[in-house]
Amino acid sequence: MNDAGKKAAGNKDRAMLREINFDGIVGPSHNYAGLSLGNLAATRHAGDIAFPREAALQGIAKMRHNMRLGLAQGFFVPLPRPNPGFLADMSVGAEDDFDPALTAMAWSASAMWTANAATVSPAPDTADGRCHLTVANLVTMPHRSIEWPDTLRQLRTAFADSAHFAVHGPVPPTFGDEGAANHMRMGPAHDEPGVEIFIYGRPGGRFPARQHEQAFRAIARRHGLDPARCIFAEQAPAAIEAGAFHNDVVAVANEQVLFCHEQAFADRDALFAAIRDKLPAAQIVEVPASAVSLEDAISSYLFNAQLVTLPEGVQALIVPTEAWENRPVRAFLDAMIQGNGPIRKVLPVDVRQSMANGGGPACLRLRMVADPAAVDPRFMLDEDKAALLERVISSHWPERIASAELGSEALADRVRDARAALCSALELKELG
Repeated sequence: MNDAGKKAAGNKDRAMLREINFDGIVGPSHNYAGLSLGNLAATRHAGDIAFPREAALQGIAKMRHNMRLGLAQGFFVPLPRPNPGFLADMSVGAEDDFDPALTAMAWSASAMWTANAATVSPAPDTADGRCHLTVANLVTMPHRSIEWPDTLRQLRTAFADSAHFAVHGPVPPTFGDEGAANHMRMGPAHDEPGVEIFIYGRPGGRFPARQHEQAFRAIARRHGLDPARCIFAEQAPAAIEAGAFHNDVVAVANEQVLFCHEQAFADRDALFAAIRDKLPAAQIVEVPASAVSLEDAISSYLFNAQLVTLPEGVQALIVPTEAWENRPVRAFLDAMIQGNGPIRKVLPVDVRQSMANGGGPACLRLRMVADPAAVDPRFMLDEDKAALLERVISSHWPERIASAELGSEALADRVRDARAALCSALELKELG
């Protein structure tokens, strides 16, 4: 099909488009190795005992919660761990070659945070009328830089229908790209042309800026976006310094609403003016630092929430329980929902195992706008499949993992067998 034909097909199918959240199933090697510089939660909990089974079941419960709200829900399976190719490339194998840091990288389950899997531009925004995805290279953190080949394979399996999707490889590793965690989209509705907002960082502080401006500019070009409907803005260096390693730790957008911290952006006035110029009906809900400090915002992951439109048209904020239990954050949220603003509900969910490693509800999901019927059905959740996932996880996921156990061949066998059981149950043997 040529570009004109694809555009026509995309326009015809637009009525079927809806937002789908794809959550990562927490992998059986979930552990707290503290590998992520700048992620304060991961650093604080380094060396703690992790509970992979509990973590994965918390993730399924969150997906069930959102699905029962009437939201479309998909999922991705964990990547193969420990990563044998990485260990071989680094010549780590025999006991005398054992390296704890490299071994921990090979065992990392951080791909569960699918907000970093890719940047997604839906069909209404693109030149050819297809949904475009670019897998993130994640080069800033060594343990994450090894994820993209397996993530790309999974994306190309889930979104194999080339009439609806175009799945791209990563941008060159010279330019760091961390995916949708630094990308926002606003518009009148999910199925209408929107404004895509790309947030990048600049290096120079004690923590790395993970998103390069040129990576996002390359993605906008390859996705065929209209330059007049793109905004490129810098994340505030102070936010990165405070531990906001991704923009989604200090800002989240949905349809015409931007919910953000006062200190999220380097030039907030210019960004807000650009948004209102391109989307005059935009509503910006800015949380002042006097009400919620940057420290409280980051520790509670207030903004690493899912801002969603419920079937009845109401916008709801799905927050971690840590946000609900933080006194200044709770006071702000109570006042917000008692007011007359665009966010009418706040719904807490328990994802404590993910939070302890630095990922709230929004980290666990990749949001996209597409026709659910165009997605490989093996990746779409319903009640029966949720129950299946729970059974496999309860039977096969390790109950607990200590960082000192990483490298154990017995544990490696159990982790590999657990993932294989999941792929077999889902009939995804090509990902095994």
